[in-house]
Amino acid sequence: MASSASVFRLLRPSIPSLRSVSPGYNKLSACSTQIYSKNTFTNSATGGNYDVVIVGGGIVGMATARELITRHPNLTFAVVEKENSLAVHQSGRNSGVIHAGMYYTPGSLKAKLCVEGLNLAYEYCDKHNVPYNKCGKLIVAVTPDEIPRLDKLYERGLENGVKDLKMVGPDEIKNIEPNCVGLKAIHSPHTGIVDWGVVTKHYGESFKNHGGQIYTNFEASKFDTVKESGEDSSLDYPISIIGGQQSQRVNCKYVVTCAGLQSDRIAEKSGCNPEPKVVPFRGEYLMLKPEKSDLVRGNIYPVPDPRFPFLGVHFTPRMDGSVWLGPNAVLAFKREGYSYTDFSIKDLYDALAFRGLRKLAFRNLFYGMGEMYRGIFYGAQVKNLQKYVPSLNRADVIRGPTGVRAMALDREGNMVEDFVFDSGEGDMGTRILHIRSAPSPAATSSLSIGKMVADKAQQQFTL
Repeated sequence: MASSASVFRLLRPSIPSLRSVSPGYNKLSACSTQIYSKNTFTNSATGGNYDVVIVGGGIVGMATARELITRHPNLTFAVVEKENSLAVHQSGRNSGVIHAGMYYTPGSLKAKLCVEGLNLAYEYCDKHNVPYNKCGKLIVAVTPDEIPRLDKLYERGLENGVKDLKMVGPDEIKNIEPNCVGLKAIHSPHTGIVDWGVVTKHYGESFKNHGGQIYTNFEASKFDTVKESGEDSSLDYPISIIGGQQSQRVNCKYVVTCAGLQSDRIAEKSGCNPEPKVVPFRGEYLMLKPEKSDLVRGNIYPVPDPRFPFLGVHFTPRMDGSVWLGPNAVLAFKREGYSYTDFSIKDLYDALAFRGLRKLAFRNLFYGMGEMYRGIFYGAQVKNLQKYVPSLNRADVIRGPTGVRAMALDREGNMVEDFVFDSGEGDMGTRILHIRSAPSPAATSSLSIGKMVADKAQQQFTL
């Protein structure tokens, strides 16, 4: 199938005396969290005409929707989301880190969006009293062969404009993280944590307050052109989005899709190429027992190994006071499957039949087997973590939550690290903009990504 894809070269409280904390931090409570956890949106759609409809209620979709409606207050907007609330999948099941931007190629769009996105995220949280904790981060080298890679990472961070990066030695590591050991480390004081699910729902409330409509329990199953027949049809709104339930339909002039784990399938509905293919990888976390949560103060990360496609296991404090350890990364048997018992024949066949996944698996066979082993026998995962915090014991941890990452792969088994936009074929293709790949750190970059997508939609649709 022909495609018009365009690739943009670029996807627990710490001690206040040691870390800066947002003004709204002390207001984090069960009550304040529930404000954005409950479903306050419309539960079905049986009609309605809009200038623009956004498909997908994750953090990128809601940031885009909010940016568009803010720029174009005279237009009408709606969001359709297949779950009964926003941020059910990747946006609500991630590590919660606000990344500073040192990992990404200097000059790339990915690096620019992350550095800009961090600043915009903190500004947004301060303005809207969304709790966060600027707890900082150490990237720690524990063996001599990691030090050259750490030095290159430090230089990359400086080139990207990451603020206040500092290289520290063993004594300074101990001052920042008393239980951590290492030969050398990068300290990033502006790395923070936030509940990205709460942030997504806050974007949703902002979108609604600007006059936007959010339809939950609406799975976009088909895009169609509106036919001129009957009193209710109108060629002013030529695209019809049909839901999975009977009578679910909204009509619009233009569509932007931000469908995450389903992005390739949604794009195919308007005639796009099936590649890049989304392959789901499940990340399984361990957690420190509550009485051991003071073992770490901030984020502790390993030096990434360029041979492997993931950052490696790390210590991540959370806004609720817990500390997550991990994750590993294993193939999920279902695109939105969070345990080994979650299984979809369609999703698994779709993944295994894809040449790109087979190539990736072959190149990383032993690494993948190790990830599966560490997922089943978590004592092996604890051994990895003890390299950084030797006082950690197996008895200190329990199994924690899981998340699923949408990894976009090309047919050669390469991770698609760029932002990929697509449209499709024919007249419908001129009215649809698909975000096929929004690689990590999409949550940190969400507000800057929203601006970029709004720019592209404005140009493509002449809004």
